[in-house]
Amino acid sequence: MDCLSCRRKSCRSVQSCGAEKFRKSDVIDTYRQGHNTEIVRNAASLVDNGRAGTLSRIQELIEFASGGEYRKVGLAYCYGMEELAGSIRRMFLDGGVPCIGISCTCGAMAQSEINSESRLPGVSCNPVSQAAQLTAEGVDLAVQVGLCLGHDILFTREFAGDQTTLVVKDRVHGHNPLAGVEVGRQ
Repeated sequence: MDCLSCRRKSCRSVQSCGAEKFRKSDVIDTYRQGHNTEIVRNAASLVDNGRAGTLSRIQELIEFASGGEYRKVGLAYCYGMEELAGSIRRMFLDGGVPCIGISCTCGAMAQSEINSESRLPGVSCNPVSQAAQLTAEGVDLAVQVGLCLGHDILFTREFAGDQTTLVVKDRVHGHNPLAGVEVGRQ
C-alpha cells in the first residue's frame, strides 16, 4: 500500500481500498482502550465544530493539555533553545497547566560517556536522562522543543508517557522544516 500513489482516495469517503494489512476490528479496539478514548475526544474538540484553523499549535497544545487527564507537562528542550522553552513554559503556566522544563544537558555527562567514539570535550546532549528525569518528576505529557535529530528518537523511545513535538530543530530554515520541502513535484 502506498497512499501517495493511490488515485481513487476512496478512504476519504469511508470506503476501504482493500489494501490494508491490519484488521479494522483490532484498530477500533485500540481506540476504545482506556486513555486512547480520552485523547480522541480531546483531539476532536480541537478540530470538530469549526475550531480547526482557529488556534495556533501552542494554543492547541495548552488547551489539549488542560482539557485532558494530564497533571503535569514537561518540556524536553535543547539547551540552545532555553529562552524559547522558558517562554513556552510561561504560556502553559498562564494557561493553568503545570509545566516544567528539562534541558538536554540534564545529568552533566561528558561527550565520551555518551558516545565512546567522540573526542569532543564538554557536556553531551542526553535525551535518555531527559526522559528519565521527566518520568521521575511525574510528567505525563512531554513536549519536545528543538531536540536534535536522533536525540528526539531516543527521547521518544525512552519516555514512558504521552508526547508530542512543538518545535523541530532546523537551523537552516529557522526551525520550520517545511520551508525546505518542494510541494507539487510528485
